[in-house]
Amino acid sequence: MMNLDYKSPQDAAQNQFDDEARTYDALLIVSFGGPEGMDDVIPFMENVLRGRNIPRARLEEVGEHYRLFGGVSPLNEQNRALIAALEKELKANGPDLPIYWGNRNWQPYLTDTVRQMAADGVKRALALFTTAYSSYSSCRQYREDILRAQAEVGPTAPEIDKIRAFYNHPGFVEPNVENLQEALEQIPAERRTHAHIAFTAHSLPQRMADNCAYEAQLQEVCRLVARATKHDHWKLVYQSRSGPPHQPWLEPDIVDHLEQIKAEGTTDVIVMPIGFISDHMEVMYDLDTEAAQAARKLGLNMVRAATVGTHPQFISMIRELILERTQANPVRQALGERGPNHDICGAGCCLPA
Repeated sequence: MMNLDYKSPQDAAQNQFDDEARTYDALLIVSFGGPEGMDDVIPFMENVLRGRNIPRARLEEVGEHYRLFGGVSPLNEQNRALIAALEKELKANGPDLPIYWGNRNWQPYLTDTVRQMAADGVKRALALFTTAYSSYSSCRQYREDILRAQAEVGPTAPEIDKIRAFYNHPGFVEPNVENLQEALEQIPAERRTHAHIAFTAHSLPQRMADNCAYEAQLQEVCRLVARATKHDHWKLVYQSRSGPPHQPWLEPDIVDHLEQIKAEGTTDVIVMPIGFISDHMEVMYDLDTEAAQAARKLGLNMVRAATVGTHPQFISMIRELILERTQANPVRQALGERGPNHDICGAGCCLPA
């Protein structure tokens, strides 16, 4: 079982690396989930916001984002594309593992997936979370979801280890460098060196951010990507805030930042969603809709850089991260100063606010 007290594979009060060779029966993709049609939108939002006593009117307001896209979350199709690319990669180069997919908030639900894994005889699996970074909502909460699923399935549930956070792995950084360079080339050559890069990531409550390495990891990957393109005009900003106004969240917000750089004389801005691995709803609505509208109103030329999606180097990286956990004393690739992220999360890692 995955254990938030971290007594397996070894007692770990602190974050650790797992240097033992291990065998796995499957790969589990763990993601957020999203509605597949108009009838799913409100039930999905109720799942996302359960326990928060959110008024129905607020559910309708947030659900409107999905209605603009026919009630269908792009995340689901992107996860299917990711799985298809991974299946091809693993069949061609090994290890040839079956791939399962389970979500926190919509079908296929994680508990149903873990139950199916148990029925299929899976004893030990590796989990890939569809995020590159460490925080409560992007890592520890998924580990809690896995624990609950295992508890519901019972003693036949497989043991599940997680793949490490990969924000500074070359297989994530270098595709982002490529995407940023392609975005820069969309700006006229005579204005390119003065263009501003706004790297964006999902905002978090400040108290939650204080308990994890999220901000430091984001700053590191922004430095790595900007340096590789020899571009100095950049800033890490945030999007998708959802908390009450009186609660401090990570700032500045992307729209506020666009207003600021326009006032300072910027004419061209590249918005790069470095905090995401695919173009899901929070990219398509908060950036391609809201931020793009704000940029047009301000008279800013905004170019939105792509996410890594199913870039071949990114898919190859996932295979490499799987192999890390099957080998004794593996070489762990990482760029920058922070080094590779740990395999085993300590008991105090990424606590909630």
